[in-house]
Amino acid sequence: MKKGITMLLTAALFVVLAGCGNGNNGGNAGNNQAGTASNTETNAGQTNAEKPAEEPKKENVTIKVFQFKVEIAEALQKMAEAYEQETGVKVEVETHGGGEDYSALLKAELAAGEEPEIFNSAGWAGFDPYVDRATDLSGEAWAKDLVEASKAQISRDGKLLGMPMNLEAYGFTYNKDLFAKAGITALPQTLDELEAATKKLQDAGITPFALTSEWWSMGIHTLNIALANHEDPATFIEDVKAGKATFKDDPVMKDWLRLVDIMFANGQKNALTTDYNTQVAEFSAGKYAMIQHGNWIQGMVDEVNPELNLGMMPVPLGAKPYMFTGVPNNWIVNNKSAHAEEAKAFLNWMVSSETGKKYIATDFKFIPAVSTIAPDTAAIGKIGGDFATFAQEHADQVKGWNWDRFPDGITQQWGSAMQEYLGKQISGDELLGKLDKAVADIVKR
Repeated sequence: MKKGITMLLTAALFVVLAGCGNGNNGGNAGNNQAGTASNTETNAGQTNAEKPAEEPKKENVTIKVFQFKVEIAEALQKMAEAYEQETGVKVEVETHGGGEDYSALLKAELAAGEEPEIFNSAGWAGFDPYVDRATDLSGEAWAKDLVEASKAQISRDGKLLGMPMNLEAYGFTYNKDLFAKAGITALPQTLDELEAATKKLQDAGITPFALTSEWWSMGIHTLNIALANHEDPATFIEDVKAGKATFKDDPVMKDWLRLVDIMFANGQKNALTTDYNTQVAEFSAGKYAMIQHGNWIQGMVDEVNPELNLGMMPVPLGAKPYMFTGVPNNWIVNNKSAHAEEAKAFLNWMVSSETGKKYIATDFKFIPAVSTIAPDTAAIGKIGGDFATFAQEHADQVKGWNWDRFPDGITQQWGSAMQEYLGKQISGDELLGKLDKAVADIVKR
């Protein structure tokens, strides 16, 4: 496990840092101009018969993309329109995320006989329900350029069954100016120091945490802080699934509960009714000092205040604080759809054409999962940049994502239990008991 995370981290850092000082747009413009000049010279003396034939545009072909990431919905739609202009193939984008249960909606779509050409899936156990629909992409041109450690979570029997979307990282994204205003000169390294920092913020009239009641934020990212803090997360998770270990009796989980208590006690009063978009928008407006999200919120922050002075800090728990990195989602080509070949062509264009690369690196603000796309460091922004710096200096304090090692449906139940705890409807012991019950109920099925 540690070796895999180190490989992922090293590769992610290589991708992020390789782009430093290399403006993505400038490089693309130069390449396009060079290509135009070369083509003009080559074709100048040719007759029409000698000129290479252009690829004919396909008419009356529509592929559907059923996707999760609300942060890229608008940019993805624009990219789809650009693809149609170039190829004649229409790409219909349908986005379900934020407060929606994407997994449930995707399963309902498939149960209704709708078969989108492309859909999103997590890796590991989260991918299990869709393995029979996934097209083998091992032979695609881009597959050899994937960050090596991104492949395992979406591979089965030696076959690559999806395209990793990007690399992401999270911890506590924090407002550096508000920390300075409260007199916090060093980032907290322990729970005691985190509690002391929240008191300084409160004394300065600053609400420490922007919270949300979204099940996925609490049931996935918050729980992963505890899972990742185990010496061997994969073994611990297998023991929990097998009934050999429980959350309720685990010392790491009990320490984690204190972390949750500090967060919940120092968030905004209306946290139970705050959705993801509102949470990020209000944090972006400078109303709160910390938010438990990662570099994926950079685009939303920039829409509100691109000058916000942000950083990413590791989350205190145990002997050292940690940040967490992984592949958030994968593009799956549905072999039961009407136009699977056209779907593969779209993904290939996305990561090989200058237009597609620009959207991924600049408009999506992604840390690319393929080495052939240089990251746009200006687009990645302060949050991702802070992570890259920290990870380079403290590689031993970066851990992985583990929630998808549990069967689908468990994280949703965890999120529901966390909502009850946020609303003070259950005690800490009852919360841990409900986390155990969710695993037991679904593993038995």
